Amino acid sequence: MFGYYFNLAMLSLKRNKVLTALMVLAIAVGIGASMTTLTVMHILSGDPLPGRSTHLYYPQVDPTPDNSYYGHHKYPLPMMDDRSAVDLWSAHRADRQALVVDSAVKVRSPDSSLPPMMLGMTSTTADFFPMFGVPFEYGSAWTPADDAGHARVAVISSNLNARLFGGKDSVGKTLRLKDSDVRIVGVLKPWRPIPRFYSVAGGIGANGQGADPYAKPEDVFTPYFTGLEINDGNFQQYTCWGNPPVPGHLENSPCVWVSLWVELGSAAKASAYRDFMANYVQQQKALGRFQQTDTRMLDLMGWLDAEHVIPSDAQLQMWLAFAFLAICLFNTVGLLLAKFLRRGGEIGVRRALGASHRAVFAQCLTEAGLIGFIGGVGGWLLTLVGLWLVRRQQTPYSDLVHMDTAMFTMTIGLAIAVSLLAGTLPALRASRIAPALQLKTL
Repeated sequence: MFGYYFNLAMLSLKRNKVLTALMVLAIAVGIGASMTTLTVMHILSGDPLPGRSTHLYYPQVDPTPDNSYYGHHKYPLPMMDDRSAVDLWSAHRADRQALVVDSAVKVRSPDSSLPPMMLGMTSTTADFFPMFGVPFEYGSAWTPADDAGHARVAVISSNLNARLFGGKDSVGKTLRLKDSDVRIVGVLKPWRPIPRFYSVAGGIGANGQGADPYAKPEDVFTPYFTGLEINDGNFQQYTCWGNPPVPGHLENSPCVWVSLWVELGSAAKASAYRDFMANYVQQQKALGRFQQTDTRMLDLMGWLDAEHVIPSDAQLQMWLAFAFLAICLFNTVGLLLAKFLRRGGEIGVRRALGASHRAVFAQCLTEAGLIGFIGGVGGWLLTLVGLWLVRRQQTPYSDLVHMDTAMFTMTIGLAIAVSLLAGTLPALRASRIAPALQLKTL
């Protein structure tokens, strides 16, 4: 039966090629615009660690004094002072925990003729790599003993390994960071979580401050305390409620500048960790170091949402594109209605020969679905063009934009769904045409 309706739909579409082309174009343009922006949102708002994110949490405590400007805020600041972060990390109350702080450092290799480079460095702890599922090409991460011993070791990115060592196994080679030599213990495989969730605090979603959450991960990773020693004086605070004794030297300063991530394997463990945080801040208040007792601990996706990581302009463009799709939908409704009603005589004859309301409705809806499928293919091509244009823009996430299989399927599915929706009212009107009135006019 579907084949019969399909053949009738093809004949009808060929009969008025101009009107068919207009409807296909309306669907294609609307789908192309909406799917371009939806694909961008799909990439920017995805889970950076599927299967892991529900067990990763971002603890926050509030070390700010009551008499400071920052002592009056709804939630604790997005980062911690180093003492609080290290205290919570040292307690080992989580399955895994990682301190994280970023800085820029001068890098060179004695084995390379390249001049020194200023690159991003993440100072973190050994759990960072297994907790976030970071893949290794060569070697491995350092050990917790290296954290405690302030070992002069480093893990480098695949990109830096390619630039300095031609992509070969560089484990055991020396890297010079600022004025200190470190030994390479691991080389990462290409790894780019989207967004770079572990350092989004103060990113472009948070009033334009801090690091870009859609940038590539840093090229150098060192043990947390090693990084503080090597790059002393080159760290930047998120904010301060007093002047650091030495600019860039932020240890024990009245500033927040360190992140802490913890992995908790169950809801019970998460609840216990929140209790642990509450007890910690009460102890610190009793010692006179804290005046605020607020705490907060969100999971990974909750934290990204709280930091408004998705750029507001991308969200606005998506809503505007879907508004444009709605306009295209209404235009298609009008064109289909005009097309079906112009065929009133033909439909009247079919009804007089015994065709049911349902048969006429099914034929018209099949025609609308076919228009949607053809428009969907056109919309897919326009989406590819739109994504190509996005990649040419100077946006932080332009190089990430691509269409995967899921979005391709959604493009075709949305086009057919939109066309069927647009064709429902015209098909109902056509199926109710009175055959006697139409036969009179023939």
